[in-house]
Amino acid sequence: MTAKVTLSFTDETIEEARRYAERDGLSLSAWMDQAAREKALRELFTAHADVVRRAGVDRLEKNALDDEREVELVRLELSGRGRRAA
Repeated sequence: MTAKVTLSFTDETIEEARRYAERDGLSLSAWMDQAAREKALRELFTAHADVVRRAGVDRLEKNALDDEREVELVRLELSGRGRRAA
């Protein structure tokens, strides 16, 4: 679905947007739609990353990955395929 709206931009912004739209083979409207969507997604992902960082989930994930690596090293050692000291 498409909504038609009236927006105002500086001449410089429109000039640059037209250049990029032409470069990408898009209409100005399609390029502006894509640019707005990408900006919104960046804002969303940045906010999500901030929440994850504040909650400490990133540390929990790192710890879980470290545990998985350690389990794999122990498994390899027990199976006789681990690195041996010279």
